Amino acid sequence: MAKTKEKTTEEPSTQKKTKSSKSKKEKALVIVESPAKSKTIKKILGDSYQIEASYGHIRDFPPKVLGFDVANNFEPSFIVIPEKKVVVKKLNELAQKSDKIFLASDPDREGEAIAWHVRQVLDVPDEKINRIEFNEITPKAIKSAVEHPRAIDMERVKAQQTRQILDRLVGYKISPVLWEKMRNYRLSAGRVQSVALRMICEREDEIDAFTPVEYWSITANLLKGKIPFTAELSKYKDKKIEIKNQKEAEKILEELTQDDLKYEVTKVSFRDTQRKPAAPFITSTLQREASSKLGYGVSKTMQIAQKLYEGIDLGGEPVGLITYMRTDSVRISDDAQAAAKDYITNNYGENYYPQKPNNYVKGGKNVQDAHEAIRPSYIDKTPDSIKQYLTSEQYRLYKLIWSRFIASQMENAKVKNTSVDIEAGDYLFKTGTSKVVFDGFLKIYNDSDEETDQSKIPDLEKGDVVKLEKIDPQQHFTQPPPRFTEASLVKALEEHGIGRPSTYAPIISKIQQKGYVEKQEKALAPTILGRTLCRELVKYFTDIMNYEFTAQMETKLDDIAEEKAVWTEVLKDFYTPFNDTVDSAKKNMPKVLIESEVTCPNCGKKMIVRTSRFGTQFLGCSGYPECKTMMPLNKDGSAAPVEEKSDEKCEKCGSEMIVKVGPYGKYLQCTNDECKNRKRIVITTGVKCPKCNEGEIIQRKSKYGKIFYGCNKYPDCDFVSWNEPVNEKCPECGSLLAKKITKKESKLVCTNTNCSFSKPMEEEENNG
Repeated sequence: MAKTKEKTTEEPSTQKKTKSSKSKKEKALVIVESPAKSKTIKKILGDSYQIEASYGHIRDFPPKVLGFDVANNFEPSFIVIPEKKVVVKKLNELAQKSDKIFLASDPDREGEAIAWHVRQVLDVPDEKINRIEFNEITPKAIKSAVEHPRAIDMERVKAQQTRQILDRLVGYKISPVLWEKMRNYRLSAGRVQSVALRMICEREDEIDAFTPVEYWSITANLLKGKIPFTAELSKYKDKKIEIKNQKEAEKILEELTQDDLKYEVTKVSFRDTQRKPAAPFITSTLQREASSKLGYGVSKTMQIAQKLYEGIDLGGEPVGLITYMRTDSVRISDDAQAAAKDYITNNYGENYYPQKPNNYVKGGKNVQDAHEAIRPSYIDKTPDSIKQYLTSEQYRLYKLIWSRFIASQMENAKVKNTSVDIEAGDYLFKTGTSKVVFDGFLKIYNDSDEETDQSKIPDLEKGDVVKLEKIDPQQHFTQPPPRFTEASLVKALEEHGIGRPSTYAPIISKIQQKGYVEKQEKALAPTILGRTLCRELVKYFTDIMNYEFTAQMETKLDDIAEEKAVWTEVLKDFYTPFNDTVDSAKKNMPKVLIESEVTCPNCGKKMIVRTSRFGTQFLGCSGYPECKTMMPLNKDGSAAPVEEKSDEKCEKCGSEMIVKVGPYGKYLQCTNDECKNRKRIVITTGVKCPKCNEGEIIQRKSKYGKIFYGCNKYPDCDFVSWNEPVNEKCPECGSLLAKKITKKESKLVCTNTNCSFSKPMEEEENNG
């Protein structure tokens, strides 16, 4: 650790105030990570406080080198990030004019490290500087933090720095090996994302190896009087029945349809059960629930939650609506619990609040329990009461968080279950139903996809004989395990103790950006490149790709933060065997080419999978550079069709043009061998650019393949929109409107991000 300015560990209570500081009104500087928090905090603290942002990290290791001295106890060398020099200069100017400085970065290890880095670049006396921490941006929390400052927690800083060094070691030591051994593919390795890739690849291996097994089920359609109901065949001669094929099903069917066979109710049982509410959200459960209920990806969920935490303008008053959204703790404060009790009893009645408050304990590996669960900062700001100030996405996520928290403090739901046995000779059928007799927390939130009120059945009593209408046999096949979604991958990482709440979204984004994984109908499927990379990493870097080893490293980072381990010793224990592994891989790992089954149409050599500088995978001739033949690549690794017909004529020679596909997408090429004119395919919207009033809005692709819309005069005009603009202006601000189409709704929204106007799309627009 750099020892510069480490007097920040001195307790603030020992600092002395001079007479001059008492006789004048002190000026204070509060440094936060994000400028989005500034207005909210400024409103709370008043004019004697100036709020400025560091815009995240201001220092990092130098690029293209390790940035720390392995031989000298891993002593780091940090530099100011070049684009942050202006920020550092401004912070210093303000700090020198201030009587007090409060470092108010986020309340986690990364936030602690940012606070320390800011302290290191401020050229002011130590006694001026205080660290404050808050879990929610409310008057009570902010004022309490300012009244109770503390020293920078150097153990948390060391834990975060150790994580940085570990990640740097893995990336900077393994990636060069991959560049040498798999030089056709722009590869890199990461300490945690490589393990996430392994999970996805191993699941794909399970799917590939899966052999479906046939089985049958039999349902009886029955009548009591005129009331129909169904029952499932469960047992034969008191043993669970297993029907393996059609022949067995037909034999049973023959026995069950005999004219003299009686279907008699032999048992009716009742059981009262209770359903408990789920705990308030933590990061991983919020990500999963937002995925299943709202259809939001992990990154999108965190972006929306960040804004809700930092503050929303509620009619001229910026307000932080939720507590800090990166947490693995399910506990809540006494104040929040009391506020929830008041709200529940006042709005739903005393019977909706439990006799004892609901408290939750988070199990699992490596739980930090650093701060509260994710909950609303103000219970009385119900989702509907502030809906007009929120975007549709903000409202839906806030409602999810608010409802889940209130439900977590409510009484259990009470359910009456009825189970009925119906005998037909040696065969036993079962049916039943569940009925909610007290809804409890279900009044506002259903935390599962389970239907509480199941299929209705008539009133049945022991001895009743019911009539068989028909027997319905159905063939089934066992299903392979599903591919991971972003949400289920987060759950798997959490169960293995891998990663942290702040790392889940970056991990998942990284493996997709690198082209190792792609989304297929919301599921994460490994590409042929990702599977090849994973196979080589597992073979030659066994520990790094081991789930338990990675989880143990997380535990050691926790131990550093809690002063149970020394950061340099943890790094030494890791480095020596890791360095030996890298040396072994350099010697033993062969050069890897991913061969396809396709032969080059020009020279007859094998086509291999290659990667463009934009990360796009394609087939290229193994005879390169002598043969430069390229073909597009399907998702399964096979060659995609190389060309298709086009109605367009070449503007140079008048010949027909065909659509071809290269590593960067589709393009038009002239069929005249002497001409060979090429041009890219432009999909235009027919909408005039509102910014330059000269160009036309066309469809474009980002380097990650995401479609957006921009002016065809780029780079002279930089107008862009993620949604497709239409020839209609916003009635409120005059900007262009654009189509926004999701699975649940289709509407026109304003392209001006400061305008919230939207309206439903007409049917013909939707179809178009």
